[in-house]
Amino acid sequence: MTTKPKAKKFRIRRTGALGSPARADAPVQDPVEAPIASPTPAPAPQEASVAGRAAPAPAAPQDAVKAPDQATDQDIDAIRHEGLTGRQLRMARRVAQKHGLAPTSDFDAVRLLRAKGIDPFQRSNMLQLVVPDDGSDETPVQLPQTVPSGDNTLPSTDLMSSANERVSGIVMIQRDIAKRRRRKMALLISRISFFVFLPTLLAGYYFYIIATPLYATNSEFIIQQAESAGAGSLGSMFGSSQLATVQDSIAVQGYLTSREAMQRLDEDLGFKAHFARDEIDAIQRLAPDATDEQAYKLYKRNVKIGYDPTEGIIKMEVIAADPESSEEWARKLISYAEARVDSITQRVREDQMKGARESFEEALAERDAALDRLVEIQRTIETIDPLTEVATINSQVAQRQTELQEKELQLQALLDNAQPNAARVEGVRADIRRLEALITSLRTQLTVASNDGVSLATKNAELRRAEIDLQTRDGLLQGALQQMETARIEANRQVRYLSLGVSPTAPDEAAYPRKFENTLLAFIIFAGIYLMVSLTASILREQVTS
Repeated sequence: MTTKPKAKKFRIRRTGALGSPARADAPVQDPVEAPIASPTPAPAPQEASVAGRAAPAPAAPQDAVKAPDQATDQDIDAIRHEGLTGRQLRMARRVAQKHGLAPTSDFDAVRLLRAKGIDPFQRSNMLQLVVPDDGSDETPVQLPQTVPSGDNTLPSTDLMSSANERVSGIVMIQRDIAKRRRRKMALLISRISFFVFLPTLLAGYYFYIIATPLYATNSEFIIQQAESAGAGSLGSMFGSSQLATVQDSIAVQGYLTSREAMQRLDEDLGFKAHFARDEIDAIQRLAPDATDEQAYKLYKRNVKIGYDPTEGIIKMEVIAADPESSEEWARKLISYAEARVDSITQRVREDQMKGARESFEEALAERDAALDRLVEIQRTIETIDPLTEVATINSQVAQRQTELQEKELQLQALLDNAQPNAARVEGVRADIRRLEALITSLRTQLTVASNDGVSLATKNAELRRAEIDLQTRDGLLQGALQQMETARIEANRQVRYLSLGVSPTAPDEAAYPRKFENTLLAFIIFAGIYLMVSLTASILREQVTS
């Protein structure tokens, strides 16, 4: 990486003679404007004349700096009065050195560069300041150094300006700086006026003079849920809070700000026609052939709905060109919200009741079928209660067995005699045979099939099975009935309803446009845009010129 060549700066102090102090009336040469003096020692001064007259000027040495001609003096004076800064003069000296020139001062460097048609203040990068090697043997000029000037070695007279000329030059420089500052300030004020104050003035004129006054109707409502039957349960405690209806509130908020709500409002109350009237200003007016998308953008600006999750309250603001339309729109939108709230849980409640009702009807049908089957079995066996009949037969068998045991004891008592009565013995034996036959007959009725091929025990088992089935169906029917009642209670508990906290009321004063607030906001926006653009431009300019 190459760097720009640097030249040391020296302050040249003019003296009357080598080693003697400077003259009191000689001004000190400016380090920028002073030419590079020759290091050749000055000649000794002549003796002063009598009567206070100055001594004649010493003879000029051969290697002194040659004084420029009248045209060169005029050019340098003109360049000096241009008010060039020290940075520009140093840049001109470097450019002159780059092009192989040998200026006697910074102003002379500017003159020489302009004479060759070179702009001394043209921006260039670091690489352009490096002099290419063209193969010549000429040694580049290294400042400061002596410049051969021929026979005339006197210093240039144009550099020995008086104090008044220096003061006048400083005053001119100050005036030029003040003039440039005033010009820059005027340009800054004109830019700010054009890009900030003028748009703000136009915005304020629109808000105060042209904008159509709009009326806003505010309302608040909340979505609540029916209280649960079991008030002591944890679920009912959360069910009665706003946490149970937060999803419904968000759904209603989204519905009221949707295109469907805008289309329903336009069909019912003519939303598009209201904002397409001639008294609406051109910016807020809706075209007669406006599309639904354009109307929806206007609808979102004029219908503002917010939901507070901490309180569960939905706040709605409806804006229209007249207070009556604003109130009417607000009430119509609340009715839309009520219908939407009812439809949110309607399907859930219908599904719950439908399933419970179907279960109950199925259990009732199965219970009726079991009862019919029981009646059919009773009709088949021609008895209403076979269990009672079996119990009667069993009791008869037990009674006959008791009589049989008594007869057997009586027969044994007769046989114990030495000479038993044969007639009585035979009579007792006959009774025993009859009792045994009766017991056998009774038992046969329980196990042996009857005329229809089904025994009483089989009929009794079928009847018992039918009765058990009937009892089971009765239990299922009771469960289905209880389930249907529970579903009905749950469906009633899930009912949502909308409660108005603040009813829509027509305003008597326009709420929009907010003239001062909107004008101040426009000023802040335009000022911020101008500041961002100006800072960006300054940063880019600094990056380019660095």
